[in-house]
Amino acid sequence: MIFEIIRSEGLSHNSYFLASGGEAAVVDPRRDVDVYLELAEKNSVNIRYIFETHRNEDYTIGSVELARYVDAEILHGAHLDFEYGTAVVEGDTFRLGNLELEVLETPGHTYESISVAVRDTTVSDECLMVFTGDVLFAGETGRVDFFGPEKIPETAGLLYDSIHEKIIPLGDHVVVCPAHGAGSVCGADIRDMDTTTVGYERLTNPYLQMGRDEFTEHKISERLYTPPYFRRMEENNLRGAPVENPNLEALPVPEFRELLAESAQVVDVRNPTSFSSGHIPGSLNIWQDGFAAFAGYFLNYDDPVLVVDDGRGVESVRRSLIRLGYDNMAGYLAGGFPSWYMAGLEFNAIRSMSVHELRELEGDIFLLDVRKITDRERFHIEGSEHIWVGDLPDNVDMIPEKDVVIYCDSGYKSTIAASILESHGFSTTTVLGGIGAWLRAGYPVVEV
Repeated sequence: MIFEIIRSEGLSHNSYFLASGGEAAVVDPRRDVDVYLELAEKNSVNIRYIFETHRNEDYTIGSVELARYVDAEILHGAHLDFEYGTAVVEGDTFRLGNLELEVLETPGHTYESISVAVRDTTVSDECLMVFTGDVLFAGETGRVDFFGPEKIPETAGLLYDSIHEKIIPLGDHVVVCPAHGAGSVCGADIRDMDTTTVGYERLTNPYLQMGRDEFTEHKISERLYTPPYFRRMEENNLRGAPVENPNLEALPVPEFRELLAESAQVVDVRNPTSFSSGHIPGSLNIWQDGFAAFAGYFLNYDDPVLVVDDGRGVESVRRSLIRLGYDNMAGYLAGGFPSWYMAGLEFNAIRSMSVHELRELEGDIFLLDVRKITDRERFHIEGSEHIWVGDLPDNVDMIPEKDVVIYCDSGYKSTIAASILESHGFSTTTVLGGIGAWLRAGYPVVEV
């Protein structure tokens, strides 16, 4: 048996490659599919099945793209009218050499969610592993809020039953292969583990210790962010995304400026200190390693995307744009930001301050906390107001006409916020090191 986990950093997405007897299956592929083709070639196997555990919300699935290159059947749950592929139902089985793959209908996260149980029939009829999609994670369970708050009692109950009636009975020994790891927005607090087991989750996962009513109440009270780009992902993954993987081309300053004048959106992926020192007016800052996690909150799907990179190259940014469905890539600035200022063009800068300066600061300012609400509720700086950075574009009118001082965990999200507010005419200052530095300096916080 050949088993590989393919991780998509930033989105914390896991897809899987499974093979036996010269045939392979891919579970929940990402849209840049070269990795699966390379694995198939490396292992001299043919991809025959592509399983989708559900209509994914946080990335564009690559099933249609992968099926362009291989003779494979796309398989997904029957309780949603997909415009491509084949519907499967409880008990359907598929062979890969010595392996038997069985479909389990496990609704809750979505109504059409399925899990795929794997057995090596030459060894035992017992289940070996199960691909759970967004049903069960390491230390967490899937979110159930996508159909509106009025549906949560129903979907939470479905998820509870799926876990306790379909997954747990497979046996404590069974390896659990979830679709997401730590940091994904598809769960509140997923552990940093690639895989887990049914038994380990049964013993350690707090949500598996709850009864059905308690579990439902927990899901009703759960507060999770839903990035606006999810709507596009749901559409792409229902209809099938366009089968194209565009490139980001290097653009000299004159071409870059021309596109900028035509309402292109500029995202600068340098680190916060570099961006704050100087940047193209109106550009959005999302540091490169955080790009996949945050781009979908702020970039629209209509205007072309221009990139200013940090010297590490734009391949990871291009792949993130592909996975998030941003096909309207205009290009990146050849030579990076230095080519802009060396051309004698105007640029902006963002002020920053230390936590010591913030501690001594006097005057009429607006202190803005842009961390997640769950982090703020643990502790925050006295006198600060809160708007999660992902919600900031829709809540700019809540910011008074004052000097705005922004803090987050360490300084990365605060610079995103500063770049957004700058484009709306605000005067901003970021706190270097954020609340982490504030705590290490021994300054007090309000604990809730």
